[in-house]
Amino acid sequence: MKNNNITSESLMNEFAHQTGLTDLNKPSKRYLWTDAFAVCNFLQLYRQTNNQHYKKMALLLIDMVHSVLGRYHPQDSRKGYISGMDDRRSKEHPTIGGLRIGKPLRERAPNEAYDEKQEWDRDGQYFHYLTKWMHALSQTANVTKDVKYIRWAVELAKTAHKAFTYKMSDGSKRMYWKMSTDLSRPLVTSMGQHDALDAYLTYLQLTATASALGEDADLFTEIEEASKMYTMMPLETADSLGIGGIMSDAGKVSQLIIFYKLPLEGLLLSLLDAAQSGLQDFLHTQTLNYPPQYRLAFRELGLSIGIHAIEQTVSLLSNHPDTFKQKEALKEILAQLYKYLPLAKEIENFWLLEEHQKVSTWTEHIDINSVMLATSLEPQGFLDIAVKPLV
Repeated sequence: MKNNNITSESLMNEFAHQTGLTDLNKPSKRYLWTDAFAVCNFLQLYRQTNNQHYKKMALLLIDMVHSVLGRYHPQDSRKGYISGMDDRRSKEHPTIGGLRIGKPLRERAPNEAYDEKQEWDRDGQYFHYLTKWMHALSQTANVTKDVKYIRWAVELAKTAHKAFTYKMSDGSKRMYWKMSTDLSRPLVTSMGQHDALDAYLTYLQLTATASALGEDADLFTEIEEASKMYTMMPLETADSLGIGGIMSDAGKVSQLIIFYKLPLEGLLLSLLDAAQSGLQDFLHTQTLNYPPQYRLAFRELGLSIGIHAIEQTVSLLSNHPDTFKQKEALKEILAQLYKYLPLAKEIENFWLLEEHQKVSTWTEHIDINSVMLATSLEPQGFLDIAVKPLV
């Protein structure tokens, strides 16, 4: 039975209570990916309701993340802030040392053998989590017009890029997938498929946000290096979360084209083509017909969020047709993707069912599942990167 009382607002209020944001009697459960989406959700609730409480929740969550994930893991023998700075300096530059993932186990020590299965539960730093946090800080700067948030995002971008990228023998650069908490050594040396793309688009977003606030992000070198690296990796994927990410990227690129006049139309077409191909491959797996205990909600909800980004892109193209030189090609591919819009509602309705929220795949990942369901139900806070302040 569908629970009609579940809304984005109710999901976020429960998340705040359960993770120690509003109930100080509960331990602060911080996880960087989840908290990045949560910040965007709270900002969206603030914009919808004009309720200052939700703005305070977003800002409080940012401070908590910096305080908890900016320090070493509780099981680590090292203490204090990752950056090595004292408390005062760390509060002024909370992202300059990067941020932990928030995994339950401390990172693998240099002398410990690599265990692929256990590595998923070990801490460290993921680049694609850091870019999500950069995005959340950029969104916060957009809504609050407080430049410290974009400055923190840019500091994180510079730190992450320097630590995660390395030079190959032919002079080209690549990226590690996972780094140690102090960013001194790689924990997983392979390159994430979309990490460089993440880097490129996030750096462009930060530059645009900073410029709108009268700041200079000075990310030219990082943008140039990321632009070369992302072309080395294929865009296509059959993973639901990855496809959703590509679609969300398409929404971001369309806004960068329209509102910030960036020449990214070729990339937009490539993203949309990859999304269509990947979505067809994913649907052939019939995964969405599986029982809930064999499905991962947050991965599917990443896809539904991406589908909402396609809806956003269609609207942007319709409202700004003269911006695009290849509008006929864009209309054609968007028309093919638009037919998948009901899929977002199908995924949301599936995970709104009470019985589906009782299975272990939901309860064991309840925070990330709930927050991403909230994002899918009200995606604008995450998807809209050109946000006007409240009057």
